[in-house]
Amino acid sequence: MSNHEVRQGGLGVWAPSKVPRIGVDLTDEQKMAIAFRHLADIGFAENMAGHITWQPEGRSDMYVNPWGLWWAELTASDICVVDQNAHVVSGRWDVTPAIHIHTEIHRHRPDARVVIHNHPYYVSLIAALGVLPELVHQTGALFLDDMYLVEKYDGEVDTPWRAAELAEQIGPANLVVLANHGVIAMGHDVASAVYRAVSIDRVCRLAYDVMLTGRTPSQMNRGDMVGMQASLIERAADVYWAGAARMTIKADPTVLH
Repeated sequence: MSNHEVRQGGLGVWAPSKVPRIGVDLTDEQKMAIAFRHLADIGFAENMAGHITWQPEGRSDMYVNPWGLWWAELTASDICVVDQNAHVVSGRWDVTPAIHIHTEIHRHRPDARVVIHNHPYYVSLIAALGVLPELVHQTGALFLDDMYLVEKYDGEVDTPWRAAELAEQIGPANLVVLANHGVIAMGHDVASAVYRAVSIDRVCRLAYDVMLTGRTPSQMNRGDMVGMQASLIERAADVYWAGAARMTIKADPTVLH
């Protein structure tokens, strides 16, 4: 296969006839709490920093974590709801002043139903270099032609107009690296957004460790990467999410409360 031939991938090539399920029916708030706990468990969260929003299809309001609670301690009953203008309409506490990042991305990107932001270590390391990670492993195919680098990020985005500028700048990308800051991962549902968030820190760690060798990494065939990208997002995301939910609930069932 030449580098320009596209290998087919995803559900169009093969779909599992039966996969392990989560085992319980989850409310939206429970799904959110599990997402926070799982990402904290793998080191994606920087203590109380960061935020996730989910704007379910057909709704203008969105779920979000409260300001001040660590991701590792969140439960379903802690989840707040804000309207499209960032006003809290449900919840026991206030939300982050950076909520405008989410409201404006949701406004500009109807396809981005879930938006995740935090400062995981290896993404932040690559962000400090002001570059996008080199895709040196097949998992990196998930981000092929789907990353954007914000080269100058000047701190808190705590007003609607600053957030609107950011949302317009990033365009259709589902993964955004903010120089000297962190990352934004997006998806059409919780599973795809969480899978992108989980994958990007490992992709950045691999890229950094390859850089340390001082050697030039072997190049993946672009046509193969296109097929792999389809397989990862169409097959892997839902299966990964189900496993993450099972393991999170098993570790601490109170996450559902």
